[in-house]
Amino acid sequence: MTEAAILEGLSTSRLAVELNDDERRILARAMTLRDLKQGDVLVQEGSADDHLYVVVSGVLGVVKGAGMEEEVTLNAIRPGNMVGELSFLDGASRYASLVALGDSRVLGLGRADLEALLDTNPKVVYHVMRAIVRVVHDIQRRMSMQTAELTNYLYKTHGRY
Repeated sequence: MTEAAILEGLSTSRLAVELNDDERRILARAMTLRDLKQGDVLVQEGSADDHLYVVVSGVLGVVKGAGMEEEVTLNAIRPGNMVGELSFLDGASRYASLVALGDSRVLGLGRADLEALLDTNPKVVYHVMRAIVRVVHDIQRRMSMQTAELTNYLYKTHGRY
């Protein structure tokens, strides 16, 4: 049941876009499945976590200051999308918490579990890393566009609101 649910979640995710059915099954065996209730914290801000997460259903909030008076939701991660790719790659502490904004289901992939596939299934690892790079590239492109828009706005208004 669990492997079937993981396979189903992977089939619509950005993580497995280049994987064939056999490669998806190999990756699914390295992943975990977790169900969250609204308000559950998947990862706490400031903690070290070497997992990449894929939202299967529901929504995960990227929340700065979770549980505090000045809590701010920075982003909402929807089904099929990944979160935690940078900490997964470099092991850095999480900048923000990951909080379920409703009942949610997520897949988790630990760095060590992916690295364990290097010797036996390097093509799977290669395709997963390509998917991560595509996501990071999309984030960087969006940030660049937002920076350009903000700069243009400030230039036209001379910094006045």
